[in-house]
Amino acid sequence: MTTAVRQRPKHLNLFKIRQPIPAIVSILHRISGAVLFLFFIPFGLSALQGSLHSAESFAQWYAAFANPIVKLILTGFLWAYMHHFCAGIRYLLLDLNKGISLESARMSSKIVLGVSLVLTLLIATKIW
Repeated sequence: MTTAVRQRPKHLNLFKIRQPIPAIVSILHRISGAVLFLFFIPFGLSALQGSLHSAESFAQWYAAFANPIVKLILTGFLWAYMHHFCAGIRYLLLDLNKGISLESARMSSKIVLGVSLVLTLLIATKIW
């Protein structure tokens, strides 16, 4: 019996590999968690501290948040939070052995992406 041996690539190009949707959700979950921890928490805490310091500093932060570029950045942070939250619920359900079949894992990944985008758009319309 002869089997064909596939040549493995010597150098993996991660941009050419087509990942399945559960892998994409997992990667985005990790990236969103890192972004929230490294950037949003320090930014959010400094904004909160600055806005509570005095009425003048509150007015400065309020004016800064009225800037469209800052609103766009906040919308990005909002999506990161929504995606991380929804994917976290998915992973909790997977830990409880709910939805572990291939088809349901793919469906729940699509639901996570859809729900996080819809929630982001709904909340972002209030921000803008």
